[in-house]
Amino acid sequence: MAARDATVDEIAFIHDRDYVDTVRQVAQSGGESWMDPDTYVCRHSYDAAIRAAGGCLAAVDAVLGGEAESAFCLVRPPGHHAISWRAMGFCLFNNVAIAVEHARRRHALRRVAVVDFDVHHGNGTHDAFYLDPDVLYFSTHQSPFYPGSGHWKETGDGEGKGATVNVPLPAGSGDAVFRRIWKDMLTPALRRFGPDMVLVSAGYDGHFADPLASLALSAAGYYEMVAGLRDLARELCRGRLVFSLEGGYDLTALAWSIRNSLEALLDEDRTSDPLGQGNYPPPSGIDELMAAVAKLHGLEDTFASGGEYNTPA
Repeated sequence: MAARDATVDEIAFIHDRDYVDTVRQVAQSGGESWMDPDTYVCRHSYDAAIRAAGGCLAAVDAVLGGEAESAFCLVRPPGHHAISWRAMGFCLFNNVAIAVEHARRRHALRRVAVVDFDVHHGNGTHDAFYLDPDVLYFSTHQSPFYPGSGHWKETGDGEGKGATVNVPLPAGSGDAVFRRIWKDMLTPALRRFGPDMVLVSAGYDGHFADPLASLALSAAGYYEMVAGLRDLARELCRGRLVFSLEGGYDLTALAWSIRNSLEALLDEDRTSDPLGQGNYPPPSGIDELMAAVAKLHGLEDTFASGGEYNTPA
């Protein structure tokens, strides 16, 4: 499907209009400005950002309209750090959060799940829906790491209590840890929530070759993760699944991880990548962390524990 520009009204589902206007004015004036220490606006930044957000909206329309079972939006700038009133972490507008609101307001979906496997916590998406019981936000991310949010005890507030699931992971967690998380935590959490659609903040900066982080995933691991999401979407919401590209800064790792992800969505066998697997030993404390998160969210019955655990800090 073809991308389009998001309108100001659509971006304002999530962002303050004054902030949207500031980004537009800085870009269209021909000036150049740092919106935060990581996020730069130049002449074409606004045009790129509204097209990125609009591409996700077009994908939601196509999937909900029956044109495609699932979609992958190859968009930049990314979005999951952008909060209502400011840019953060290379992100101007929160593409996935805007798409969630579009699905709910324009298509009358009741419950939408967001799965965020970027190496950084998606603080913007987390904040946008922290009080909302009808949006499940499930994030895996390296910790301690930028932006410093996403503690496992942050579970939502008010009516949204329990609808935010943060799984902060130590460096070196790798494919095997994510395989356990998908089986023992994500799968039961999504089944219990019962989404009408699943959106994914797909960041590939968790790859072991990425220069910005050290979560130690491989392209093969991403293939498994995406295949798992594909199967869950087919089980729970007629396959309605939309991915939006977030991080990923080693071009070889990014290209192969995306290729393998698309192969998973298309039910194709994985093409072996030249980077292989990192073969890092699992870090300590994983069992304790997973048991604590499972207990906090009432997932003990499906959590395959191996013994007694202490609660992590």
